[in-house]
Amino acid sequence: MGNSPGTSVEELQACESHQWYRKFMTECPSGVLTYYEFKQFFGLRNLSEASNAYVLTMFSTFDMNGDGYIDFMEYVAALSLVLKGGVQQKLRWYFKLYDVDRSGYIDQEELLQIIKSIRAINGSTSEISAENFANMVFEKIDVDGDGELSYDEFMEGIQNDEMLLTTLTESLDLTHIVSKIQEEMRANT
Repeated sequence: MGNSPGTSVEELQACESHQWYRKFMTECPSGVLTYYEFKQFFGLRNLSEASNAYVLTMFSTFDMNGDGYIDFMEYVAALSLVLKGGVQQKLRWYFKLYDVDRSGYIDQEELLQIIKSIRAINGSTSEISAENFANMVFEKIDVDGDGELSYDEFMEGIQNDEMLLTTLTESLDLTHIVSKIQEEMRANT
């Protein structure tokens, strides 16, 4: 398979899937990833309370069946979203991530909390404060002015504002984490 000049995309994907499975089972011999292991897996240590809450929310969005664990299929779905997901899929996930209280709406406090947490975890600084950024988002896309972003307002507003779309996509870009895992996998083969 690996040395033949006619190696197909399917064969390469199967090989990569096998490597992801090996990595997952090496890190999680029980076959599931707990919240604690999730943080270790991605090297997230010494987080503030707000950042910890954000990581827990992220974990919960990947835990699709809500059983408190991420199994291999949920892990693959998360990787697929990060690596290959389209704008619509990623925005849907971002909405779930920002809707901390699962009310179906994002309020300004939820948005602010997530922005601060993302910046703390990524170690990023910005010309605009988290508070001013949250205010700007609401001014631009809270169409009915009720102080909450519905799913439709969020999806339409972000897609119609290139700057917001770019900012969200870059701030929640997890490909550097996936690249780190891939490097570790190559080193171990």
